[in-house]
Amino acid sequence: MMEYANPHALVSTDWLAGNLDQEYLVILDASWHLAAAGRDAKAEFTQAHISGAGYFDIDDIADPQETKLPHMIPPADVFGAKVGALGAGNNSKIVVYDVYGGGLAAARAWWMFRLFGHDNVAMLNGGLGKWQTEDRPMDATPPAPAAKQFQARLNPALVCSVDQVMDNLETAKAQVLDARGPGRFNGTEPEARPGVRSGHIPGSINLPFQLFLDASKDLTLRPADELQAVFEGGGIDSAAPIISSCGSGVTACVAILALYLLGHDGAAVYDGSWTQWGGATHTPIEV
Repeated sequence: MMEYANPHALVSTDWLAGNLDQEYLVILDASWHLAAAGRDAKAEFTQAHISGAGYFDIDDIADPQETKLPHMIPPADVFGAKVGALGAGNNSKIVVYDVYGGGLAAARAWWMFRLFGHDNVAMLNGGLGKWQTEDRPMDATPPAPAAKQFQARLNPALVCSVDQVMDNLETAKAQVLDARGPGRFNGTEPEARPGVRSGHIPGSINLPFQLFLDASKDLTLRPADELQAVFEGGGIDSAAPIISSCGSGVTACVAILALYLLGHDGAAVYDGSWTQWGGATHTPIEV
């Protein structure tokens, strides 16, 4: 049976429960919801979260400049200051989770730590749902972490701009993976954000992020051989250059995590994703 090449990118609920009191450990709840869900992730966090966890807000730990694009990555110094205030230092082991088993914004938070040079980060496999199902420790105590120094260094190879994706249309150096659902990819379902066209980046391949999760096992990430089969079945060479996209750069990171588990540590996220591409007027679209 095929094994993960980078198993350290995930931790189990058993492991986390056994290490809650370790000083080097920083647990961050990165839960986030689309506006259509009608839920407030930060309010839900204040009501109940894994014991000792802080809240990683992808809309706050983001580019502070005014932009129409949601949760774009911040400058390195902003990221360092924000996560340092959450108690994360360069020597910390970071564990991120969210309310969704396979991690939506948790995968985004995991990717952001790697993007800014911190590889000692893992996602809780099965997320808060699995943790609660197993009756693990929860509380509503407001976090009060001691601030730490976090020196962030951006790795530009792990993120792509719209100009780079446009250039890739000509060079075809990287495969472009779209993690949205097939309806949005094919333009048969409308986009939720106003002014955003329907369709997909020309030549991109649709692999909805749900394919990487095992619905029968608390939405945990699939085993390595199954992940490999998903990529191969979708026409993606998991060993070749890949740019991952989605609606706003969140679920694209689930695909990046799946690739990393298979040993592909250089795949990049198109940060603006479809919100930027579909909202522009100069970008070509296929349906």
